Amino acid sequence: MLYDLLVPLAKDSILFNVFRYITFRTAMATVTAIVISFVLGPWLIGRLRALQRGGETIREDTPERHRSKAGTPTMGGLVILAALLISTLLWTNLHNRYVWVLILATAGFAVIGLLDDWRKLKTRKGISAKQKFGAQILLVTALMGWLYVWPPDGFTTGLAIPFFKGWLLTLGWLWIPFALLVIVGSSNAVNLTDGLDGLAIGPIVMAGGAFAIICYLTGNFRAAEYLKILNVKGTGELTIFCGALVGAAVGFLWFNSYPAQVFMGDVGSLALGGAIGTLAVLTKAELLLPLIGGLYVVEAASVIIQVGYFKLTGKRFFRMAPLHHHYEMQGWPEPKIIVRFWIVSFMLALLALTTLKLR
Repeated sequence: MLYDLLVPLAKDSILFNVFRYITFRTAMATVTAIVISFVLGPWLIGRLRALQRGGETIREDTPERHRSKAGTPTMGGLVILAALLISTLLWTNLHNRYVWVLILATAGFAVIGLLDDWRKLKTRKGISAKQKFGAQILLVTALMGWLYVWPPDGFTTGLAIPFFKGWLLTLGWLWIPFALLVIVGSSNAVNLTDGLDGLAIGPIVMAGGAFAIICYLTGNFRAAEYLKILNVKGTGELTIFCGALVGAAVGFLWFNSYPAQVFMGDVGSLALGGAIGTLAVLTKAELLLPLIGGLYVVEAASVIIQVGYFKLTGKRFFRMAPLHHHYEMQGWPEPKIIVRFWIVSFMLALLALTTLKLR
């Protein structure tokens, strides 16, 4: 929005030329998202607390000590969504198709999560897994089909292989189900990780920062040529979305850090996971996502292992799943689990970025 308003003024005054630069607009989007979070957060938390009237917001499949958190309002992810989407709309070039795919994917997953959260407040049970996955599949298939049938300039269905320059696997129409697996899997992995105060939102800051670098390099022909990575024209504009994502996550962490004043709920976790997955697909970094979002992958894998092992043996592999609850049951304090998981997430994000040079 501001891009369309201010960039044309550069022909009259050199001061407005700065709005052409992705780096400047990314920094401004980050700051804008933080400010929106700080301004909107207290008001929305108050509204959510009044709406939920101290009702039960704690999952039943959690350690007993989580009972003390009962009454903490949920659906705080609305703060993240407002800060993220408003900042993106303000600072990106809205003529870019990739920007709209990312906005619609994030908003679509947020709506699904909001319906689930709202149902839980009313009935203690959210929408069914069949309804939730069905809506996610429909949303992602529609968006990816839009890109595939009416591809923007520079679009490719190629799959870049990390550590190897020039290795590209062309998927053709199989790219749509592959993208579906990546995005839906990412969304639900973040949802599973959202079980401790600040645990899920912290790694989003790392992932958003990592994808900001990837978007900028992938969308820049010279940088992509130098690093021997796939150049996807137009994805550089997504750097601004990543900046807004980092800002919104940092702003929400102010209220979600231990002890949390608000939980993000499915409206936040599904949307953030969907955004990260969509970023990976659009920037051709699908195979880097398991590293950048490694913490989420491990958390989701722990649930799969727990369920599979129990069905085979009738016993538990972990004391409780997801993995963070296992460490809680071992007596680890909640803040220690959170910070250590953040450290692991930071290390994995750095490792993923090194693959851009190691080819």
